Order: sequence, then structure tokens, then C-alpha cells
Amino acid sequence: MIDFTSALYLGMHHSSQSLEPWAQLSLGVPAALVEPPGADDVAMALAELQGCEQALLMPSTLHLYWDLFGMLSKLPVSLYRDEETYAIARWGVDRAARGGVKVHRFRHHDPQALLAQIKDQSSRNTYPVVVADGFCPACGRPAPIDSYLDIVRRFGGLLVLDDTQSLGILGAMPKRHAPYGKGGGGLLRWGGHYGPDILLGSSLAKGFGVPIAVLSGSQHWVSRFKSESDTRVHCSPPSVAVIQAAAQALEVNRMQGDPLRLQLNKRVRQFRKGLELIGCSSSGGWFPVQTLNGISGNSAVRLHQRLYRRGIQTVLSRSHRSIGARLSFLITARHSAMDIDRCTEKLDALINDVDRLTQVSNAPVNLQVFSGLAMD
Repeated sequence: MIDFTSALYLGMHHSSQSLEPWAQLSLGVPAALVEPPGADDVAMALAELQGCEQALLMPSTLHLYWDLFGMLSKLPVSLYRDEETYAIARWGVDRAARGGVKVHRFRHHDPQALLAQIKDQSSRNTYPVVVADGFCPACGRPAPIDSYLDIVRRFGGLLVLDDTQSLGILGAMPKRHAPYGKGGGGLLRWGGHYGPDILLGSSLAKGFGVPIAVLSGSQHWVSRFKSESDTRVHCSPPSVAVIQAAAQALEVNRMQGDPLRLQLNKRVRQFRKGLELIGCSSSGGWFPVQTLNGISGNSAVRLHQRLYRRGIQTVLSRSHRSIGARLSFLITARHSAMDIDRCTEKLDALINDVDRLTQVSNAPVNLQVFSGLAMD
């Protein structure tokens, strides 16, 4: 089986044998009292990698966004959320809304809609906090951060970005032959954006293959978050084992990250060229999440099933613009040229049946369809 469902884009795996040993998984105390061994060093390295002043490790983005919007709900803010923001950040926004904070939605990647909302809802008593995903895998585009920052700074606000998709993949100095850039520091490094009015919430579970999250930003905001965090008092911190895996991921990124990113881009280009040769195309641009164009609904479901029976495992997804299922391929640096060729060969053998597939019963198919591909 060739697996195109894994979001471990750089192919990082962290076996127990590969990690530094640890004496115990947990200290038995909350992070608010004592940071687990290695946590401060990893956080400092991540802050430097992302181009931020300070960073703080959290067990997951769920913990991170729950605390972040709990903190923001105590301040005179209004929230403006991109309508396609991933679920976990939305849950954090919902917490703020239940605390009485006004929440407004604006059209996906539409700075003019955001500006109109802020102008319409602006108040001297609050300042805007804009919430969005840094990179959208469903449409294969980064958020228009330049425009968002212009608007935020015009009104003295704050920009909160979920940089999960970009961290480990995008980096500084992108070029035509190396669109991911260097270093893997994420979207701020990739676009050259910096400032004390930006906060990043990111999971390392994709590019770095580690189920841990990091809040990165200015010393002011990270320090305030650290002092007001609820889950750092009431929940367990990241385990020592996971922190060791994060340290290893950063070392692998330092030593091998850029060659891995070049390899990943090579495989994505090979996949897109292979689709072109068989008369197909995909959305996603140069990003490793590729979604077939022109095939949706029952056709996508049946094609997903038939590919699986032929040894190709894919993801059923749902895009912003489509109600029905679509077929996505998550490409990693571990895929070989032969894997990509075999995939496009199987697609070529099946794709001509797509018209007939649409005639198959319209009864619902009991398969998991992901509404997004930004899973933590």
C-alpha cells in the first residue's frame, strides 16, 4: 500500500531508540510551577527559527488556543475571524465569544472584506484581533499577511495566525526552483513579516512529526500568556519524551531540512507533471497537499475506493467551495519516484471511468470525509 494520507511532509519519524534517554516521562507538577527538562531550550530554538522574540511549548494547539482566547477575552478586543479558520482556533474564538467578546467573520483571504468589517464595527473602546490560518491547504495559498498587517496596524490591533501547515516547510528566501525557501521557519520567515503585533500558534505534528505545540511572538505577549494560562496550571505539560522528539526534529531540520524540502518539492512537481500527462490537474500549487480537479461527490468516493483496492491510499476531503467530497493526495519526502509513477498510472487506468462513476447510486457512502486538511 502506498500511503498518501500522512501529513508528515518531511517524513520525520522519531523512534524511541533515536531519542535521548529520559529518567521519567513527567515531573508530576504543572508547567506553571516547573518546566519539563529541555522545554526552555526547545522553545528558544523555535522562537529563533520562526523569527520571534519568545516562544512557549504547549501540549497541543487545543490547549494553546483555549488559553490564548481566554486571555484575550479579558482585554478590550473585538475578534475578526477568517470564515475558513481551522476548527481548533475556532473553538478558542468560541470561548472568547462566550466570555462576551464580539466576534465577526470575514470572507476567506479577503482583506477588503476584513477592512469593511472593522470599519463597520470599530469602536474606540476595543481594538481588533484578526484570526486566520497562515497557509490554506484547501486552496494552496498563503493568507494575504501583508494586507492583514496593514489593516491591523492601522487600527492598533493584533494578528493571530495558525502556522501549523507552514512550520517546517516554508522558510526564508523562496526561489522559483526552491519555493519552500530555507530553514523551515514558517510563514513569517517565508514572507519576511515581523513585529510585536503578530502571534503564531503552531503544531509541530506535520513538518516536524512531533505532537506538541508552540506559541511564538513578542516577549510581551508570550510572557503575559505564560502568566495567565489556565491549562499550564490544570493540565499536564508536554511529556519529556515529546520534548526530546522536538529537540531531535530541530536538529534534523538544521542538518537535513533543506535537502528534504527540495526532495519534497521534486515529488510534488513530479506528481503534478504526471497528472498533466494523463489529462488531469490538481489544486494546491507547490504545496504537498494536492487535490484532484474536476472530480467530486460520489465520483471522488468511488475513485478513492478503487484506488485503495489497487494499493493507493488517499484522503477524502471537502474544500471551501465544494459541498461534496474531493480526492486529495498528501505527498511527503519519503515518497519515491516509483511511488508517484505508480499512483499516476493507477489514476490513468481508472480516470476514464469517472463519467460512469457519477452514474453509480447516489446513496450516501459511509466514509470519513475531512472538512479540512489542517489536522493538529
